[in-house]
Amino acid sequence: MEDRYLFRAKRKNNGEWIFGNLIQTDDRVYIIQNYVRQHLIKNYEVDQFTVCQYTGLKDKNGRLIFENDILSGHIDVEFPEDETRKRVVWHENGWCTNEPGCDDYEALDDFDSENFEVIGNMIDNPELLEV
Repeated sequence: MEDRYLFRAKRKNNGEWIFGNLIQTDDRVYIIQNYVRQHLIKNYEVDQFTVCQYTGLKDKNGRLIFENDILSGHIDVEFPEDETRKRVVWHENGWCTNEPGCDDYEALDDFDSENFEVIGNMIDNPELLEV
């Protein structure tokens, strides 16, 4: 999988989200972007507290699912108005989801990617998980 080590983070100079490979030095964190067509490599210093790793899964709309994303799904066909929201986190030894107000973690898997969609993330939209 070519996106296995894909990261996203906010640039320090303008707060814009960027995607690429992660490089850490003693006191700085960078995202490296490789532009194959132009044979360019660009690096941007990023806010270390916004770094999120790609989970290897896509949501039901084909959008990449990253750490700290908030997923929304309507999984009970009898009650389509009931919405379930989950946060994507790394827990113990794998990618998991955690619902607001719950101490349990569930493995992030194909069920989530087929039934849920990314609606935001904990960095930009923490209010989406308020109980």
